[in-house]
Amino acid sequence: MSKFTLEEKLDAITDYLQGHKSFTDLAKELDTSTAVVRNWVKQYEHHGSKALNPSYTKYSAQFKLDVLKYMNENGTSPNETAAIFNIPEPSTIRKWKRVFEKDGIDGLQLRKKGRPSMKKELMKQTKEVPAEGSIEALEARIKQLEMENAYFKKVECLSSKQGKITKQDKAQVVYELRHEFPVKELVKLAEIPRSTYYFYVKQIDRLDPDADLKVEIKAIYEEHEGRYGYRRIRDELTTRGQKVNHKKVQRIMKELGLKCVVRMKKYKSYKGTVGKVAPNILDRNFTADAPNQKWVTDITEFKLFGEKLYLSPVLDLFNGEIITYTIGSRPTYSLVSEMLEKALERLPEKHQLLMHSDQGWHYQMKKYRRALESRGIIQSMSRKGNCYDNSVMENFFGIMKSEFLYLKEFESIEHFKLELANYINYYNTKRMKAKLKMSPVQYRTHFEKVA
Repeated sequence: MSKFTLEEKLDAITDYLQGHKSFTDLAKELDTSTAVVRNWVKQYEHHGSKALNPSYTKYSAQFKLDVLKYMNENGTSPNETAAIFNIPEPSTIRKWKRVFEKDGIDGLQLRKKGRPSMKKELMKQTKEVPAEGSIEALEARIKQLEMENAYFKKVECLSSKQGKITKQDKAQVVYELRHEFPVKELVKLAEIPRSTYYFYVKQIDRLDPDADLKVEIKAIYEEHEGRYGYRRIRDELTTRGQKVNHKKVQRIMKELGLKCVVRMKKYKSYKGTVGKVAPNILDRNFTADAPNQKWVTDITEFKLFGEKLYLSPVLDLFNGEIITYTIGSRPTYSLVSEMLEKALERLPEKHQLLMHSDQGWHYQMKKYRRALESRGIIQSMSRKGNCYDNSVMENFFGIMKSEFLYLKEFESIEHFKLELANYINYYNTKRMKAKLKMSPVQYRTHFEKVA
């Protein structure tokens, strides 16, 4: 009979939930441990008052295995797990864990009460062993050799592919040969306990609940040619109507061997003071309320086929969109002036704009400053040697090089330029920005429709 009645348990739970008494106070009052009172509250929260009634349930081996698996995968304590599965005593789960670690799934099977039957023992004692040299003995030996040959052939195949052979690999081989040879003999040959074999069989037979998700994640990864990490893939899944925790996406990507590429450093154009340096008006305020309020620019370098190429883009801080760009074999002023001319064609007349860059010599030139002044554009520059003042542009260069330059192979300089145009179009129109949850052009279009 239970030490405490249902009414006593409910009174204690009510006192705790209403904030009248703590676990310690209730434990002292009832002359029990705080763990017992805490377990009542958890069981009540999960299953209501029915969980507090004495239970005499007989648990199946599969149920016990599911409880232990849940506790292992989710990192819950025996007390928490007992409350979730409505098991009266956490010590029951601890016992299952000890038995499983010692005897495997066989130890979790229900045992019949009473003395064991002597029928099997008598059958073992009366079973005839074939005489040495007889036909039966030779046939048994041939069968044994066939089994050893089939087993070691499969194991050798696995060994050549992955090196070390695990217990799971051995169980897989036994599972594949189970229709040709007795499992009892196979596990003996494999030198693994029968309980270990049947544990892995359960895993083999059980359908992978993440099978469809793995296909979806791999498809997104390949569609974007390895440019997406686990967080951006999580966001892409969300836009497709699948809400998945980013840690789960990270785990699955690790299982599938999917890795996002690593970004690299950029070209430096600073050559000292050759003209006029503008103040840092942007001051790392990288947000904008509408398109064409704040633009940033810079130059980066590529090395291809023994030659150098220089890219000069303009980026809108409102949505991260690349407004335009120029590319050339030398980092001359014309590279920047042509970029500015093309960018200003997209800027509405008499529009208030802030143009930010580093202190590269191109942006200190009188021609460049006058071009900005003629359109009423305010010029801003990063502080000397401080790359963080133009970090959004730096970030774009890192992404572009890791997702494009180091990922693809090019046949020629012209092929590179063509692929670069395709990538920037992809970056603007299709590639999801984690902060926006959509591509830059999609975000701008949405803003213009709402406005």
